[in-house]
Amino acid sequence: MKASAFVYPWDVNGDPRAPGRIAALGVGQVTLAAAYHSTRALTPRHPRHRIVTAEHAAVLYPVDSRWDGRALRPHPAGDWAPGDAYGEASAALAEAGLEVHSWVVLAHNSRLGAEHPDTSVVNAYGDRYPWAPCIAQPATRAYLVDLAAEAAVRPGAAGTELESLGWYGLQHLHAHDKTGGVGLGEAGQYLMSLCFCPACRAGYGERGLDADGLAAAVRTALEPVWQGLPDDGGWAGVEKLLGAEPAAATRAWRDATARSLQEEAVAAVRAAAPEGFQVLLHADPVSFHVGANPGVDPAHILSVADGVVVPCAGGPALLTPFAAQRRPSAVIAANLTVVSGMGGSPGTLAADAARARELGATEIRLYHAGLASDGDLEDVREGLGAV
Repeated sequence: MKASAFVYPWDVNGDPRAPGRIAALGVGQVTLAAAYHSTRALTPRHPRHRIVTAEHAAVLYPVDSRWDGRALRPHPAGDWAPGDAYGEASAALAEAGLEVHSWVVLAHNSRLGAEHPDTSVVNAYGDRYPWAPCIAQPATRAYLVDLAAEAAVRPGAAGTELESLGWYGLQHLHAHDKTGGVGLGEAGQYLMSLCFCPACRAGYGERGLDADGLAAAVRTALEPVWQGLPDDGGWAGVEKLLGAEPAAATRAWRDATARSLQEEAVAAVRAAAPEGFQVLLHADPVSFHVGANPGVDPAHILSVADGVVVPCAGGPALLTPFAAQRRPSAVIAANLTVVSGMGGSPGTLAADAARARELGATEIRLYHAGLASDGDLEDVREGLGAV
């Protein structure tokens, strides 16, 4: 069962032992960040640092001329990943015998929202989410499509994994996050993630909804949530709070918008890539979900991309809808957290991988080789040896 470990360039660059250490885990592939959001990351074995602070969303390589004169453009990293950090790390990992795939974060970018506030999702109360670009806006979509093609198709990369290629919303995360005081549940998260920027207002109108009336209805629907009403769970909770017809219309607009962006971005990557280049999307099989693993229709996305990377931190159940729609060549990769300090279970990796395979996974992803402790990595080595 093929396994790939997620890695940042700063885990590798400046640490000559890192490529061999990662290869010794028993993985045949690494998924190496080429474009990433702001973060603070631990580097527990690096000879020069222990904490890396990526201050803003950035590309980890030099951009080309396609961005000349454009208002919306990616920013280079600062001293946490200078120059062609991706290229340097990729070459070192390849020399250790590892196949390198790029890891590209798209619609999760707080610097874009800070510098261009009008690109952000706007909720029903008028609050902007600067970390969440609205994927309905034409200029933002053009930026995301071009970023996907450039960041994915790096020299030496055999494939890519596109994260956040869909709707983003309230969750995950912004700076020192303090939004957990009220349990919003799935229904509240959806309503708080509905966008009311001009492009989305026009889109709701195309679906027969008055945007002002819809925003007022969303605010009214959320009042019981703010008062602590237990979550009804799933889409039924959204329908109960908002009403079945308006809920369906919002979902139809958002589903169609995300689908067309995914189709366009994957096509752009393939047009820029050599033959045989693999394109996977990080995805959730429930289309109204938002975030790093945006909701998709499994049948549709498996007809567009070469496969999906599926979050399994809460268990492997999300694999099943993709497995039911899988064509023979499609990849269904179970994303397993192996950092015990982040809620992972590296000690049960062999059993978790076996269970994922039973539910339809063809490969596994390990989050995250750079963040894990030495003890976690030893458990990974043992676990992969038993897979």
